[in-house]
Amino acid sequence: MSKAIKKIVIVGGGTTGWMAAAKFSQYIADKDMKVTLIESPNIGTIGVGEATIPNIVSFNKSLGLDEVELIKATQATFKLGINFEDWYKKGSDFFHPFADYGLTVDNVEFHHYVNRLKASGVDVNIQDYSFACVLAKQGKFAQPNPNPSSPLGDYSYAYHLDAALYAQFLQKMSVSRGIEHISADVCGANLNKDSGFIESVNLEDGRKIEADLFIDCSGFKGVLIEGAMGVGLDDLSQWLPCDRAVAVQTELVGIPTPYTRAIAKDAGWQWSIPLQHRMGNGYIYSSQFIDNQQAQDTLLSSVEGKTINSVRQFDFPLGKRKVVWQKNCFALGLAGGFLEPLESTGLSLIQTALDKLLNFFPDKSFNQYDIAEVNRLHDAELERIVDFLVLHYKLTKRDDTEFWRYCQSMPIPDSLAHKLEVFKSQGKIVMYQQESFEEASWLSMYHGFNVTPQRYDVRVQNVDVNLIEQRLQQMNSSMTSAVNQAMSHQDFINKHCKAARDI
Repeated sequence: MSKAIKKIVIVGGGTTGWMAAAKFSQYIADKDMKVTLIESPNIGTIGVGEATIPNIVSFNKSLGLDEVELIKATQATFKLGINFEDWYKKGSDFFHPFADYGLTVDNVEFHHYVNRLKASGVDVNIQDYSFACVLAKQGKFAQPNPNPSSPLGDYSYAYHLDAALYAQFLQKMSVSRGIEHISADVCGANLNKDSGFIESVNLEDGRKIEADLFIDCSGFKGVLIEGAMGVGLDDLSQWLPCDRAVAVQTELVGIPTPYTRAIAKDAGWQWSIPLQHRMGNGYIYSSQFIDNQQAQDTLLSSVEGKTINSVRQFDFPLGKRKVVWQKNCFALGLAGGFLEPLESTGLSLIQTALDKLLNFFPDKSFNQYDIAEVNRLHDAELERIVDFLVLHYKLTKRDDTEFWRYCQSMPIPDSLAHKLEVFKSQGKIVMYQQESFEEASWLSMYHGFNVTPQRYDVRVQNVDVNLIEQRLQQMNSSMTSAVNQAMSHQDFINKHCKAARDI
């Protein structure tokens, strides 16, 4: 008797469900396998954030999607990184690009030369040596050359997109590729009394849908992973201080920037995400330091443009599932846990979870060692992201509100403390397994928050300071020349991927 998985049910639609359906539509193309997505007609897309990180580009390419068609359909703009405003101190700002800084010289990383210059009294801004940073500052955009003539031209980009439109785009594609779509509410699951596996789910209209594998994309509620399988959350609130959000959409004022803005506020931070047809705005905050009405008032007083929808309130559990894969149930997206969208990791975590599941795709025996390995890898990935998010709060020098004073004094994970101390010692960047952010991202944070190492790599000790300055000038000249040739972000959109109409 064949043990191959024959039937998969996805419970929940929205961005998570349709990303899963799109990926499975490709996976089952040459297999005897059926995928059904059950989507409630009464639940809309959460849409807390619409910014992404660069692996969304590779995800879309892997599905065979046409990038221009996708951008037009989702009213998307391009994203070169995130501009952090008022985080280190009020009035300060720094940029986190999807790119490296400078060039490695004689096998020594660029930032050690910068540290050497700073130690010699030379003022250097490392962001002047990132092509993505310079493009963003000038409001320009250019797609990276797949074979750049210089490593300075090696950078990545992501999108700001309308999450609801993205889900619709993937839905249309997935259904055309054979995914069955059922519009109905799931009201329960039936478990095998001996194994505890899910055998079927019940629909409110009386139907019973059976499957071998169930993907829970039901959001915070976790209809299957928690409701049926009883898997709870590991609380992360000791590390992440913000537990609520308010969000509102506004008319677009001016031209869209090729980056996300993250603006520190008295009790959290505000996002500003430009699309072609509107602006997404939100305030993530700590309920310990501000109430819901104050948060809403703060958001509405600081947005530009007329509001085009009502303010939405979100209370979210800061945590991760104790396991995302339990027996024949796999939790995806918000059903698997929630980390605040400070670095736009929401869609990325959906992608990487799908990759892990497909890499260890089961048969009906559901090998427990495979399941345990996927859970281990997922936990490690989330732990690394938590470290990176905590860093943003811990390194602040703001002491003007109770919230920011708390952030300076709050405990941090041992893994992050180790990373920080090693960098403070001699500028070495520690990287663990399952890191979502590369060394350059950590470097962006260290320099943005003015963390200065006590020493630098000993191999640059005897390099002449004048020679270092000369090399940096050459890099800067090359970069300036390339940036001068680039279009403005708006001109690039107008020429290549302007949406046909506003939504």
